[in-house]
Amino acid sequence: MVTGMPTPDLAAVRTEATTVKDTAGYRTFKVVNVVVLLLVCAVTLYPFVNLVAKAFSSEGFIAAGEVNLLPRGFNVETFQYVMGDAMFWTNYKNTVVYTVVGTFVSMALTTPYAYALSRRHLKGRTFFIGIAVFTMFFSGGLIPNYILVADVLGMRNTLWAIVLPGAISVFNLLVMKSFFENFPSDLEEAAAIDGLTTYGIFFRIVLPLSKAVLATMTLFYAVGLWNSWFNAFLYLDQKELFPVTVYLRNMIAAASPAADPTQDAVQIGANIQSVTMLLTVLPIICFYPFIQRYFVSGVMLGSVKG
Repeated sequence: MVTGMPTPDLAAVRTEATTVKDTAGYRTFKVVNVVVLLLVCAVTLYPFVNLVAKAFSSEGFIAAGEVNLLPRGFNVETFQYVMGDAMFWTNYKNTVVYTVVGTFVSMALTTPYAYALSRRHLKGRTFFIGIAVFTMFFSGGLIPNYILVADVLGMRNTLWAIVLPGAISVFNLLVMKSFFENFPSDLEEAAAIDGLTTYGIFFRIVLPLSKAVLATMTLFYAVGLWNSWFNAFLYLDQKELFPVTVYLRNMIAAASPAADPTQDAVQIGANIQSVTMLLTVLPIICFYPFIQRYFVSGVMLGSVKG
């Protein structure tokens, strides 16, 4: 061994050997990518910020088109008008009940249906998939659906008229089916060897490992039910049963200047749309952060092959 020669720093050699400098084109791409994403974020956030600003602005500034990102002529009279009505809170409670019960029913029906369709050895699998896909392109129409729900099934003015007609979303069903098809079969085979039945595998193995896609589908169903108003408008005729979306729709129509020319009505009619949209979307915004980590990792799981 030759002495007196410096020993090379192997870590530095490895770092130099593995470090690849970004090309000028790639650096340009990163800058452009950041700028484009910032612009997309700004365009996405601007309508919501403008909505909040209008909700707290006075009618004169809104009518003059002078409200952009900050409120002008700070005003909370519309909030007091809306939230001071006891019927508002009754309908808000109805919306919560419809959303919770409807989401539970939808997930209880969609999840086992999707898991069953994902099993390639299921007899008649193609037939059942075809039934689901068929409903994406063809429906019975508004009048037959109304007759079925209101008269044949007798669900008018009931919770089930809101929950059951759209209980299964075929899009969500197919996404969950694709996810379950990519589920590791070795785990299910090992569980079967240990003596678990099909139901045991589903509840004790599959569901605990599917939190991401379950959270994503729960969010999809919950948002859809929370924002839904047409089924309630169609099948409910008692104010005590309305969801908050129907209540707010009726208030927008009733608070127009043509319906009541008083100054209070004009004030409310000018920014009530902003107030109602803000009150409607606020609970979903508050709920989203709690399942964001599942949503981000699960939104694409059912559509990308592993």
